[in-house]
Order: sequence, then structure tokens, then C-alpha cells
Amino acid sequence: MTRDFVSRFGKDIAAFLQFKHAQGHAYVRCEFMLRSFDRFATARERGRREFPDLVRAWLTRRPQGDEHKPITAALEFIVIRQFCLYRRRRDPHAFVPPRAWAPVCLQSKFIPRILSKAEVLRVLRDAASLGGPAFRAKTYRALLLVLYCTGLRFGEACRLRIRDVDLAHQILFVDTSKGRSRWVPFHASLTAELLRYLRARHAYARAQPDDRFFVGQDGVHLRTKTASETVRRLLCAAGLKPPKGRFGARPYDFRHAFAVHRLERWYRAGVDLHSRLPWLSAYMGHDNILGTEKYLHATPWLLDVAARRLRRRLARKARP
Repeated sequence: MTRDFVSRFGKDIAAFLQFKHAQGHAYVRCEFMLRSFDRFATARERGRREFPDLVRAWLTRRPQGDEHKPITAALEFIVIRQFCLYRRRRDPHAFVPPRAWAPVCLQSKFIPRILSKAEVLRVLRDAASLGGPAFRAKTYRALLLVLYCTGLRFGEACRLRIRDVDLAHQILFVDTSKGRSRWVPFHASLTAELLRYLRARHAYARAQPDDRFFVGQDGVHLRTKTASETVRRLLCAAGLKPPKGRFGARPYDFRHAFAVHRLERWYRAGVDLHSRLPWLSAYMGHDNILGTEKYLHATPWLLDVAARRLRRRLARKARP
């Protein structure tokens, strides 16, 4: 592994990655960032800059043609700081960037599109006409239904294995994601859909317990990036996203739609939302309600319901 790194910190980076992998972390995106730092340090070897100066220069750089979003800059700081803490285990005087160097993460200005039920159905109809093997259309129909009916994160859905999908008890097991695992029950209507998909899958590819539930044309697994790009094209075909640009609906908006539609159903049922929100938070895999807040959007329907309830409450108070 060390030959892949060419800077004077290459051996330390390789050892740190080996340490992370031994702990069971995939660390793919973080490894990509450390490789970026390795190239950055190599390009500045001639000046023989001190390590703290290199770290600060790398953290404050602005890659050409890259927006360098605040969330990316924050993750880079976390990764390089973890690497520095690892170095300090062997050298108590090794430099570790102070927390004050961490960039201020501005909240994203992107407003998700809350897909209506009609729009979800439109995307499902377009999925049925996907080209390629007939099994491909069945795969994306099942994937879209899992995303919309359970609110799973896109990567969580793609990483599901055969053993994680219990159709008899109508429950999914989401292995460690965002630091925790969870059980996700689902409705009987989704069971019927997944059963149809699973029958087609058995005829298409091997289906051992450890095999991926969703498979691509290679019959092994459906890559998250490939699935995301295909769903984006389906959103474009449905008129919910322009062909270019970071506008319109995203694959992740199925998770937003799940949360808002669940909120609407609770409103219709007249349940106490304050008592149910912790349920929704746990179901979606959040540590607390604060992580769920960004999914709870005020749609026109919800605002109308809230206004009518407020009018009724004020009318009751005004009665003699």
C-alpha cells in the first residue's frame, strides 16, 4: 500500500489507513481525501514546508473547478485531524491541528423537492420502460419503492443483503450506518412488491444470504453511484429535474417525501405529533429529533391543516 503514496508522509498515511480498515471501516471517501493531501504535499516537497503549514495550506486551498462545499471542507478537517492524532500516538510532540482551524459549516441553501404521490407514480411508470434486460426495470421499481416507503438513505438501500430483508416478518435490517444499526418495519403492500422482485432476482442471479438484495447487470451488486445516476435520469424523464445543473428533484428527495407524507398521515389521523416524532427519528436512523428536523417541511397541505386547526381553537376560546 505504501508505494501508492509518494510524499514523505506516505508511510504514515498507509499505516493509518491499515489501522482504520482493521477496525472494519471502509473509509473510501476519507482515503480519497488523504490521497489528495499526499499529492498536495508531494507538489510542495521542493519548498520543504513544515507539516503544520502544509496542513493549513491544504485545508484552505480552493480546487480548480470544484465548489469545495462547506460539508466537504469540514470532512477534510476531520480526516486530517484523525490522521494527526494517529501520528501523535507514536510521537507525543506530533502536530495536531486545533479545532479552531475547523471551517464554519454553512447550512445548505438547497431546498428539497417534496415529491407528491402522483410524481412518485410517474417515476415508477418511467422505471418500467427502462432499457436493457427486463430485470433492470424490476430492480429500479423495487428500489424506488423501498426508498419511498421506508425512507432509507440511498446507500443503505443499495447495501441491503438478502438476509437483511425479512419478508415473513415485514422488516428490514439496516447494518451499521451513520454509526448505528436499526430494524425498519414496512407495510404489507411493500412485501408483495419485494416478493415479486425477489422471485425475478432468483431467476437472474445467485441469492445467498450474504449476497446483495439489489443487483445490477453484473448479477453481483448494484453500485450506489450507478443507481443514483439512473434515478436522476428517471427524474429528468418525469420532468422533475432539468437535464443539467444541480436543480430539481434528487434521488435523496424520496427520503424527504417519506418523512413529509408520514407527517401528513399523522395529521389526518389526529395523533399527537410531539409523541410520535421520536418514533420517526429512530425509524429514520437519527440520534435525536434534531437530525430529523431538516426533513420536516411545511407543505401547502400541512399549512392549510394547521391554519384550520388554529381557527377552530381560537373560535372555541372566543365562545362565552
